[in-house]
Amino acid sequence: MLSILENNPDIKKKVEDALETCRQFLNQDGGDVELIDIENDGTVRIRYHGTCKMCPLSLMTLRGGIERTILNAVPSVRRVELVN
Repeated sequence: MLSILENNPDIKKKVEDALETCRQFLNQDGGDVELIDIENDGTVRIRYHGTCKMCPLSLMTLRGGIERTILNAVPSVRRVELVN
């Protein structure tokens, strides 16, 4: 897959802004999230940090919180995936 991070700074900024919205809630519980890549097929890859890495609700947070926030902010994103 090809990355669009270097070629489309507007999309990257919108995704980063959406993650910042989520980050404030994650930080309250000792967690964090990092943008790893945005692929040309609309897949955003993120990595959890802190307590999020071991949280049993991390998948629910991904789908119900982070992915939903990003999809609402950036219509060209199709999905969000976790990487290790």
